[in-house]
Amino acid sequence: MYPIHDHDPLVLLATALAAKRRPAELLEIMAAIDLIQGNIPNEEKLSEAFTRLGQNGLLLARDGGVALTPAAESQIEALPRKGDMADRLIALRSLLAAYATSGDADAVAIPADQLRAAMLAHRAAAAGAGKNLLVPKPKPEAAKARPGQRQRKPMPKQRKR
Repeated sequence: MYPIHDHDPLVLLATALAAKRRPAELLEIMAAIDLIQGNIPNEEKLSEAFTRLGQNGLLLARDGGVALTPAAESQIEALPRKGDMADRLIALRSLLAAYATSGDADAVAIPADQLRAAMLAHRAAAAGAGKNLLVPKPKPEAAKARPGQRQRKPMPKQRKR
């Protein structure tokens, strides 16, 4: 796939996170982008990324949402399981660079105004009192020793012979 733009791996990884068992809605994709990167890029850039990925046979529009093709799923499965999202994005970018398209597929045309509406809905939901399940869990602090607990058992007294 040539050329690789900055938002292509981001959109592909966010769609993979949001579309586990069914096609992902735009609001779910926006929440996944926010989880991966911490901010959501410009809606025109995202619209172009959806179009490029659709034309290269990696995304398809289905049932009112966006789903991965089998070629995209194989690339997502090839990513390292452990590591942070920045490492996964870099690995996905190199996989996309090595990907050879089989031909022109149908473009996933998502207008910028729909992306903008999904972005605003995600921001409103994040500001609300509801619980966002795509937010990473807070990591517990280091285990604190309870008062009165020793690190190890004391040695038994020596017997006299």
